[in-house]
Amino acid sequence: MSETLTRQHLAEAVYAQVGLSRNESADLVDRVLEEVAARLVRGETVKLSSFGTFAVRSKGGRMGRNPKTGEEVPINPRRVLVFRASHVLKAMINEGEAAKAKE
Repeated sequence: MSETLTRQHLAEAVYAQVGLSRNESADLVDRVLEEVAARLVRGETVKLSSFGTFAVRSKGGRMGRNPKTGEEVPINPRRVLVFRASHVLKAMINEGEAAKAKE
């Protein structure tokens, strides 16, 4: 079972690899994530080289169906977050799967 990556894990990685204090590392991670979130809220695209692209997409309203009752229900227009992985990240993931398969 894999563990979920948290802000704390990111802050610890910054602390271990960059040499900032634990508090400075946590603050840096928080600031980066806040900036990414703020840009997305404004509808901007966030591209992280060798990782991927986050973008906000608008979805129009439509009629949906309640799966339990079969009743038609209107679904309001909304904005959704989409992520597209970079080719570099995809290759890393596929190489990791290939290594697991060899074990």
